[in-house]
Amino acid sequence: MFKAIAFDGFPIIDPRPVFARVEEMFPGKGAELSAAWRNRQFEYGWLRTLGGRYIDFWRVTEDALVFAAKAMKIELRPEQRDRLMQTYLELKAWPDVLPALRRLRDAGVRMAFLSNLTASMLDAVVRNSGLEGLFEPHLSTDKVQAFKPDARAYQMGVDAFALRKEEIVFAAFAGWDVAGAKWFGHPTFWINRAAATVEELGVVPDGVGPGLSDLADFVGA
Repeated sequence: MFKAIAFDGFPIIDPRPVFARVEEMFPGKGAELSAAWRNRQFEYGWLRTLGGRYIDFWRVTEDALVFAAKAMKIELRPEQRDRLMQTYLELKAWPDVLPALRRLRDAGVRMAFLSNLTASMLDAVVRNSGLEGLFEPHLSTDKVQAFKPDARAYQMGVDAFALRKEEIVFAAFAGWDVAGAKWFGHPTFWINRAAATVEELGVVPDGVGPGLSDLADFVGA
């Protein structure tokens, strides 16, 4: 019954090198700064969508980093900011990704990123990880100028695949994204790599697993 998968970026992309570099550059403060940076990333995205003041995720990420450093009273020099941002373009896929994607492709399942990340950020991980030829064109929220969980973002998958919502599994990394996709009407699988708690937002994922092989099992590949 499932013909396509729309992937959030981070079920595919391993972000841990970003956090490792933060700790390397700011020893003893890396975990706190990384958490503040990541939280503000998404808060700024949501606020800009609600306020109709969209900028792309690269710029949101940079603004969030600058704010987080200021809030922690950390001196962030321009070259340090640029080095941390550059790390996003050096990221690779999680180790389990390539075999699972090949399994899904061989089963005839169509796949595309549906992500807040910019197309250039997504292109970088595809190139860095040898994932060429596995995905259809990226569905970055830049196309609709609205970050997830806005319904305009999830609608991109329906339009691009030309399928019904029920035929497209949304593969989420974060609990809030599970909720957004479920509210929109997608069957949703949560790649819960961090063993996080299900959000109290009135919906639950249709499937949960720690890796992409679990998703492949879910769709019957």
